[in-house]
Amino acid sequence: MTALAKQKPAIQEPAITLELAKSFGLSESEFNLVNDILGRTPTYTELGIFSVMWSEHCSYKSSRLHLKKLPTEGKCVIQGPGENAGVIDIGDGQAAVFKMESHNHPSYIEPYQGAATGVGGIMRDVFTMGARPIANLNALRFGEPSHPKTRTLVKGVVAGISGYGNCVGVPTVGGETNFHKSYNGNNLVNAMTVGIADQDKIYYARGAGVGQPIVYVGSKTGRDGIHGATMASAEFGDGNEENRPTVQVGDPFTEKLLIEACLELMQSDAIISIQDMGAAGLTSSAVEIASKGEIGVVLDLDHVPQRELNMVPYEIMLSESQERMLMILKPGSESQARAIIEKWDLDFAVIGHTTDDQRLKLNMYGECWCDIPVPPLVDQSPLYDRPSVAPKKPAALDDASYPATSSGLLGDLKTLMGCPDIASKRWIWEQYDSLVMGETIFSPGIANTQALKSGDAALVKIPNKDKALAMSSDVTPRYVEADPYEGGKQAVAESYRNITATGATPLAVTNNLNFGNPEKPEIMGQIVAALDGMGEACRALDYPIVSGNVSLYNETSGRAIQPTPAIGGVGLIADYKKSAPIAFAAEGFSVLVIGDTRGHLGQSLFLREVHGQEKGGAPAVDLAAEKKNGDFVRDLILSGLVSSCHDVSDGGLLVAVAEMAIASGIGCTLTDHSAASSFWFGEDQARYVIATDKADDILAKAHSAGISATVIGKTTGADITLLGQSVAVSDLLSINETWLPAYMSQS
Repeated sequence: MTALAKQKPAIQEPAITLELAKSFGLSESEFNLVNDILGRTPTYTELGIFSVMWSEHCSYKSSRLHLKKLPTEGKCVIQGPGENAGVIDIGDGQAAVFKMESHNHPSYIEPYQGAATGVGGIMRDVFTMGARPIANLNALRFGEPSHPKTRTLVKGVVAGISGYGNCVGVPTVGGETNFHKSYNGNNLVNAMTVGIADQDKIYYARGAGVGQPIVYVGSKTGRDGIHGATMASAEFGDGNEENRPTVQVGDPFTEKLLIEACLELMQSDAIISIQDMGAAGLTSSAVEIASKGEIGVVLDLDHVPQRELNMVPYEIMLSESQERMLMILKPGSESQARAIIEKWDLDFAVIGHTTDDQRLKLNMYGECWCDIPVPPLVDQSPLYDRPSVAPKKPAALDDASYPATSSGLLGDLKTLMGCPDIASKRWIWEQYDSLVMGETIFSPGIANTQALKSGDAALVKIPNKDKALAMSSDVTPRYVEADPYEGGKQAVAESYRNITATGATPLAVTNNLNFGNPEKPEIMGQIVAALDGMGEACRALDYPIVSGNVSLYNETSGRAIQPTPAIGGVGLIADYKKSAPIAFAAEGFSVLVIGDTRGHLGQSLFLREVHGQEKGGAPAVDLAAEKKNGDFVRDLILSGLVSSCHDVSDGGLLVAVAEMAIASGIGCTLTDHSAASSFWFGEDQARYVIATDKADDILAKAHSAGISATVIGKTTGADITLLGQSVAVSDLLSINETWLPAYMSQS
């Protein structure tokens, strides 16, 4: 028993009423179900436990039905959804372990700690499985730059990510950052971690048996983060800063100690089962282990290390204090485990034991505060088939009605290169340590120096191997809003292209499904259609989903975000030295586009940034073409026929060429193939731009394979030239690099 817990404090818990249950996020029918399950009114602690376990954040009660449609199996899959993270086979007896998760609401209320603890939480999901984290990525969405809170949110979120990740010593190697008015009151912070493990040293939450010790490891428990899972399962109203107490506080130095302590303990075979204390803290970790082992648990909360006086069971069970783990140990190994954990200056406490009755029992101050069956907390959590309305597709555009402005194609290119979504995010990624651990091959942003090169996906070498993992995060929310089905397909396809463009083979994905209020049929319609599209793309591309997170109720005062189902992709290249960067390698190389260009301008950045319109449908995604073109390009890269490669996405073909030129400083003279803005700025899918000194060989191979391949120019000089106009690459670089630092320097 800790010194803080010797004397029972004066406790006056509120009466259990329907109003209290509703304030905890339970509906009237859910509260009635709790009463029916227990055959009585729950205690205050029991009500809190049911409310967090049945929250949207923990139970996925609005999405679980539709998540079942997603493909989760494949030849490389070792562990799909249902554990702390997904696991895939990467050869040599090794596995990649990865997951993406949101920390949206906390990052709006308290940007620094919200983002920092998001990074800490996702890393724990990975090393809980026995994997050493080797890379972090993030996907950030902020409101329009003119909104009064946007600059503060950007500054705080980026500082939180860098402050935590850099201190832990895991490189942040990739991600994306976009701005749109739909995120004005609800920014998105999605964090992804990738780790590596030996396949025979992977740990799971399942596997616990009866009569085994339950051990608490890590930091002490405080009152921070209580009901964080409930907050993440509700809409914001204007002025929700009063929720600040539900935001956790992180300590990256403790996280580093926890990583090393857990990985060392995992080498001892003392651990039977392990679960990090994430959303819903000690409650979710204890329930997960009990549910998956079909056992019961008895916790003596007096023994939980506490950093605050007079804590009560409700607070201890629902606290989301960071850097904590729950373990089931082999009986008799407690002393050995304690020695390892305490060597790393972390708390270690035996706080209970497992039983055969499948009940969760909580004792403290000599009393029982909770005695409830475990299965209903998981198996009987509400499952809703919410009403949905199929999204209406917008009218198709007449692409020819949107020509270049009087500035010409290259003048419009300048506009795009300086717009918030395409502008360099160097101000952000230079705050991240992307090179720590010494295995990063391709870093964030557009770079080509001796120390830094960039590709469409980050590339991180496996220590002591030539192979490397490619990884990226992708989604185009404006497409998903216009057509959730095609937008869902496109998010998966773009991830597939980004990994392919490095020369790596895409293996599997994690996802982070960010949507508005699922109780609104139009929002539920977005969710259903997007998942249908994602599932179809994953099946067609042999790209299964192995982990993920659902974040709903991303609304403020009834205004929903653009639907944002982020995709985190992971692939493998056997020899990183064969990979292709973005940058042009030399002058005199032919520039080719692989794939058909039809000139789709609907929902394009050209339409939005140059013509000031957000309209039209999302580009169609031909999954057969994505697979065929991707396989073709990957084979070219691995055969040494391609010196640089870049997929065509935001801004279209001309932006892709400009980014390759910026990365190298080498210009390009483009053929007068077309004067149409739709040709150069259309965002048709399944396309890549490649540079090569073996154009004839590639054209012949493409012809034989039935793949569209067109020479559109040649690398030369220091300008991009098109239709008699020229722009210096250095000018494009300056335009691209200027916007964000200038914006962030404003008072």
